[in-house]
Amino acid sequence: MSTISSLFVTRLYRAALSDHGTPLDPAELEASCYSIAEDDDAGQTWSEENGYPGYTSYASLTDLPWRFPIFADMVTALDQHVADFAGDLEFDLDGRALKLEDIWINILPEGGSHSSHIHPHSVISGTTYVKVPDGAGALKLEDPRHAMMMAAPARLRTARAELKPFIYITPEPGEVVMWESWLRHEVPMNQSEDDRISISFNYRWE
Repeated sequence: MSTISSLFVTRLYRAALSDHGTPLDPAELEASCYSIAEDDDAGQTWSEENGYPGYTSYASLTDLPWRFPIFADMVTALDQHVADFAGDLEFDLDGRALKLEDIWINILPEGGSHSSHIHPHSVISGTTYVKVPDGAGALKLEDPRHAMMMAAPARLRTARAELKPFIYITPEPGEVVMWESWLRHEVPMNQSEDDRISISFNYRWE
């Protein structure tokens, strides 16, 4: 009798941010993101010079939790979500901890996208979503074996999720989504007339 099993599983974590910590006011969080973006001249310049549509604080600000208490509350919740995910991944942390490395705002206007990338030097990466209007684009995740499939035929459109070369998920406002940092991902074009606002983060092992 033959047996077929799945090996080397890629895990994806999804939960409501409010499952841990103090529930955050969505309107206050959105207003805080816009306020920071408006005042962050360095971030606006970096975004423009590097072809990033809209705004990101990735290369300009490292102190969001200090600037607005709502971000400090967010980090408290994220710490607990990351601990849950690390437990699921069965990491042997050897007495050390996963700690926040950086956290940044992304505001993608109509037509904006974020090309395929990974997050080197981190262990867990993710995003929590502030504003996701209809048509704003899903999160696209790539099978890490994709580059090694060589002469393999295409998968059926009806293939099981774990066999598809790409997975698209549509996040909800207030949701946190996490993955291991080596997983390649991208944000397809925002086809909504409204902004897509998210807050991304990396955790390192130290």
